[in-house]
Amino acid sequence: MNIPYEFRIGWRYTRASRATRRNGFISFISGVSMAGIALGVAALIVVLSVMNGFQSEVRDRMLSVLPHVEVMRADGEPMQASDAVMRAAMDQPGVVAAAPYVQAQALVARGDATTGVIMRGIDPELEMGVTALANGQSGAALKALQPGEFGAVLGQDLARQLRVEVGDKITLALPSAQSTPVGVIPRFKALTVVGLFYSGHFQYDSSLVYTHISDAQRLMRLSGPSGVQLRLADLHEAPSLAKQLDVKLGSAYWVSDWTQQNRNWFAAVKVEKRMMSIILTLIVAVAAFNLVSTLVMTVTDKQADIAILRTLGATPRSILWIFVVQGATVGVLGTLIGGLLGLALAWEIGSLVSWIEALFRFQFLPQDIYLISRLPSDPRADDIVPVLVTSLILALVATLYPSWRASRTQPAEALRYE
Repeated sequence: MNIPYEFRIGWRYTRASRATRRNGFISFISGVSMAGIALGVAALIVVLSVMNGFQSEVRDRMLSVLPHVEVMRADGEPMQASDAVMRAAMDQPGVVAAAPYVQAQALVARGDATTGVIMRGIDPELEMGVTALANGQSGAALKALQPGEFGAVLGQDLARQLRVEVGDKITLALPSAQSTPVGVIPRFKALTVVGLFYSGHFQYDSSLVYTHISDAQRLMRLSGPSGVQLRLADLHEAPSLAKQLDVKLGSAYWVSDWTQQNRNWFAAVKVEKRMMSIILTLIVAVAAFNLVSTLVMTVTDKQADIAILRTLGATPRSILWIFVVQGATVGVLGTLIGGLLGLALAWEIGSLVSWIEALFRFQFLPQDIYLISRLPSDPRADDIVPVLVTSLILALVATLYPSWRASRTQPAEALRYE
């Protein structure tokens, strides 16, 4: 195979001989540039993978409790025609299940422990088709809710705060007041804890109380459910389906999807991911432009070689390609090493972090702050490919100016003092 001499010489310069102190130093700088590119690429891949994993993990845990789409009356009143709304929703392609619900804010107390909660009244049978929580290990607890018994299913973290177990009583304080001969006082109701659930999302595990929908309507004195919740075959179709259903039901109803309900959180994660990408790309750029100093030193050291090649008939373009090959080789090797290292770390980051936590006995992700307790990772090709391409482009751009300067070398000037 006949390899162009530009590639052979460029590869030889990349493996600069250590016969002299100067060549050894150039080789060291070249290695540092390669290591910098590799570390920058690896860091960018790991960070983007962790952010993808964090977003997916929190989203999935949110949607284990929340429906994909919710339908409520625009005026906030109870939904009298919930059955008709459910039938209309089920007629929409992509909707696989529907269920009514009642939701209200309240206070729960047990002894001297009091906290604010969201009370959610559900039909346990219909709920199984709408939320993943009802189909998981917590489904048995939700099935224990029976109409008229005023049972409650609490999140595990909420139960821990209140220091209650299954079979204990809790006091529910409702926001609506009642008039008595001694004045207006809040309404209280004792509920029996019939089960506990765990979604893995601290916000819901610490503030959500399930009860049967008929009991919730009696407690809130409602003539109908607060709304209807829907589950879709494809959660990513929720925004478009919500718009279609909103047009179909008319202005009397308000339709929202899961992306609207958590818009601020998802927007913040998106902005954070973009900013982290920019910051870490600058790190890759700094490492790539270290190639400039490497190539400038190489060009200075190889003035005599360049002059001899020119006198033997090498064109300025050939000289340019020799040093482009040298710089590009460093960039390609650094990018490939960084890509492989980044993928390896991204796949094993959860195990690595768990090992470090066990070794030093501290927690990277306190669950009450970060919503999840483990570090997830989700490497995606649509993130990794742009990182690798950007690194290669930056490395190539960094080689252009020193290579151009080398191609402008005049043989007579270079050999004058040799």
